[in-house]
Amino acid sequence: MITFLAFALTIAGCVNWLLIGLLQYDFVAGIFGYQGSIFSRLVYIVIGAGALFLVVKLFIDKGSIHVWGSKKRKKEMLQTAQISQNIEASKEDMRRKETGYNEHSNINDNYDYNNYNKGNNHQQSFFDEHLDRK
Repeated sequence: MITFLAFALTIAGCVNWLLIGLLQYDFVAGIFGYQGSIFSRLVYIVIGAGALFLVVKLFIDKGSIHVWGSKKRKKEMLQTAQISQNIEASKEDMRRKETGYNEHSNINDNYDYNNYNKGNNHQQSFFDEHLDRK
């Protein structure tokens, strides 16, 4: 709730600066008479504090600000994302098992290099594709 109020105050301050830039009209000073009045200064302080709160929250939350909603919902969303990542990882593991892929095996493990040259008069080369299987 505090984040939402800080966000609303920051938007109000942004609109005030837009009016100052485009029309040279200070909305807060227009409501309270002039910029030096105590009420105008309090509004400016509250708007600045709200903006400062959002900046600090941005750094604390590592780049994300949840303006509306609860932390419980945020945790649920993170858990859902984690579950979907786990499902994708298990699908990938199943695909690897079905295709016989083993990341620790070498390509050359299926060939018998020791017994290949027995009885042959030629040198074994790296490019021989007709090697005997184990």
